[in-house]
Amino acid sequence: MVTYLLNKTLYALLTLFGVVTVIFLLFSVLPGDPAQMMLGQNEDSQQLAIIKKKYGFDKPVATQYLYYLNDLSLISFHSNLEEDYTYLSPNKYSATKLFTIGNTTTVLKFPYLRESFTKQGKKVSQVLSETLPNTFVLAVSAIIIAMLLGVTLGVISALKKDSFLDKTIQILSTLGMSVPSFFSAILFAWLFGFVLHKYTNLEMTGSLYELDDFGENMHIKLKNLILPAIVLGIRPLAVVIQLMRNSLLEVFNQDYIRTARAKGLSEFQIIKKHAIKNALNPVVTAISGWFASMLAGAVFVEYIFGWNGLGKEIVNALNTLDLPVIMGSVLIIALLFIIINIFVDIIYTWLDPKVKLQ
Repeated sequence: MVTYLLNKTLYALLTLFGVVTVIFLLFSVLPGDPAQMMLGQNEDSQQLAIIKKKYGFDKPVATQYLYYLNDLSLISFHSNLEEDYTYLSPNKYSATKLFTIGNTTTVLKFPYLRESFTKQGKKVSQVLSETLPNTFVLAVSAIIIAMLLGVTLGVISALKKDSFLDKTIQILSTLGMSVPSFFSAILFAWLFGFVLHKYTNLEMTGSLYELDDFGENMHIKLKNLILPAIVLGIRPLAVVIQLMRNSLLEVFNQDYIRTARAKGLSEFQIIKKHAIKNALNPVVTAISGWFASMLAGAVFVEYIFGWNGLGKEIVNALNTLDLPVIMGSVLIIALLFIIINIFVDIIYTWLDPKVKLQ
């Protein structure tokens, strides 16, 4: 286990390094001057020079890249001169000093994702901490819906193979995979949030936290979670149904299932104790990928329903070319993909003892 975790940690660091390099180079070649975008209509040459110096835009691209790596690194090097970009300012870095050599101090710190261009100096880490939990709640809710309904309907479909019920479930699951999420979001918002509002009491838009009627305090509105969670869960639900059905039918043909039937075990006991656990492996693989994708790909669903999550924040950042927020979001999503993949590998060893962590 320790060797596996060390290997995965090295793999994670190399992957993140590649992601950082790619996104930095991509945004470096974009047309336009970030300093001018920050100042907007109020720019003048003096302010432009100050902004460029503050954010390191006056340096060559290679130097800016090294600055960015230094900001993201847990162990980083900082100048003791206030006029340098790498000066260890407490407003930028949360760090613990390790040692100082000459004018350079080596520190242990949290990764610094820089400041938003459009939110008056607000740190990207703060922006992400305010939006990522909402997306996480939405993604978890959607996955729970997909797993509970998907496994249940997949088992029913396998048990009733080639029946009218099986064919109906297959048609509905195929339809669920075919319909784009943004179309489902618009349809559900209009139908259940507008047309049937007096019956459902659901709103077309709304987030997890909303101001009260007096505009003073924030409170949780769980009913706003229902529609976006269902819409976001439709496509993974369809995938889980198909995978569970096919995997269970394959498991039913295994020798140990025939042996269990020969011993006189009921069909319910066979499914519960033997079949489902072994049939879940491909489902876990698919659902892990879907969960990571939801954290990144809930953009349209969040934007249509007005859900204040990471997806909606990414759309806003793209509209305003808020590069630090976009880059920070991509890095967080990449990190989540890696963590989820490691977690899924560990789950495999519980589902199937034959699988060993290497």
